[in-house]
Amino acid sequence: MRPAWTALWLRLALALGLVGPLAVGWASARAPIYVNSWAVRVSQGYQEAKRLARKFGFVNLGQIFPDGQYFHLRHRGMVQQSLTPHWGHRLRLKKDPKVQWFEQQTLRRRVKRSLVVPTDPWFPKQWYMNNEVQPDLNIRQVWSQGLSGQGVVVSVLDDGIEKDHPDLWANYDPLASYDFNDYDPDPQPRYTPSNENRHGTRCAGEVAAMANNRFCGTGVAYNARIGGVRMLDGTITDVIEAQSLSLQPQHIHVYSASWGPEDDGRTVDGPGALTHEAFRRGVTQGRGGLGTLFVWASGNGGLHYDDCNCDGYTNSIHTLSVGSATRRGRVPWYSEACASTLTTTYSSGAAPDPQIVTTDLHHQCTDKHTGTSASAPLAAGIIALALEAK
Repeated sequence: MRPAWTALWLRLALALGLVGPLAVGWASARAPIYVNSWAVRVSQGYQEAKRLARKFGFVNLGQIFPDGQYFHLRHRGMVQQSLTPHWGHRLRLKKDPKVQWFEQQTLRRRVKRSLVVPTDPWFPKQWYMNNEVQPDLNIRQVWSQGLSGQGVVVSVLDDGIEKDHPDLWANYDPLASYDFNDYDPDPQPRYTPSNENRHGTRCAGEVAAMANNRFCGTGVAYNARIGGVRMLDGTITDVIEAQSLSLQPQHIHVYSASWGPEDDGRTVDGPGALTHEAFRRGVTQGRGGLGTLFVWASGNGGLHYDDCNCDGYTNSIHTLSVGSATRRGRVPWYSEACASTLTTTYSSGAAPDPQIVTTDLHHQCTDKHTGTSASAPLAAGIIALALEAK
């Protein structure tokens, strides 16, 4: 693939400061489902939020961003989900002079961008990294220069990460990890009979699976630090997305996300107000003022004529949107064409084309990772190599 770094850095630079902190223009085709939590901005910090919660019967779940202006409040006296907003609390918050902004949270449907491809047929199988195809990703040539992601921190925002996996444990970074579904520091995925929460562990292995340990394959940036945020295995709201994208912004260099609104050809959706603010803060203040890098999978809705221009995450000026190419360099059947896609990396095609080798749940490996879900982590790993170089 031809290098696209100049375009990526230019696009990121152009993004800085061009979108207001709470500008939102997205609408979902589905009727909103309101939950019993609110995001509130107050002028005088934690004590004011505590007073507000006590006054109106909320539980203060803490600040959303580190500066102590936005807070997450929950009301136990409300039903957990409703088709109508709570107008009483809305009116009371609106009348309070110390409240600068508020929003009752709604459920947000987010779909992991992997594919289920029932095919049969491992390092020889990492065809996209071992010079088997042309043009290739030039990763082995970069490794030969002594670059391996050393000193770079990548966090995968997904359904968790198996932090004790034999191919991940040595690179695992607890500071780049959190569980926003259960609000605890352990991002270990929830195990189920169907292994539905394998997505984040698979994405993490592509970035930073260990090298030369005689197990599974090798990550693109095999000496990078890897974290995982568990945020897709439960109720998803604007607050949860914003908190995930704002985790340790001075520690994490790259956030990788392989999910988004449904790729059904009918859904037009994007970041909420708080997530917009998280993006804006990340690219303007993250990484010591150099700007956080948000890598995003462009989507798998090609079969449904889905258009990633209608996805406010991949179409955001704050994200680096990544598409897919097959081993033969062709556009895969699931690919979405849109102007926001900045680059592509390899991934799966139609059967019997080979797929992506990576870590899997239960300390296993897989050669069945697919879709743009597999492309975005490869790009995140390549960015980690570039950041180590410069």
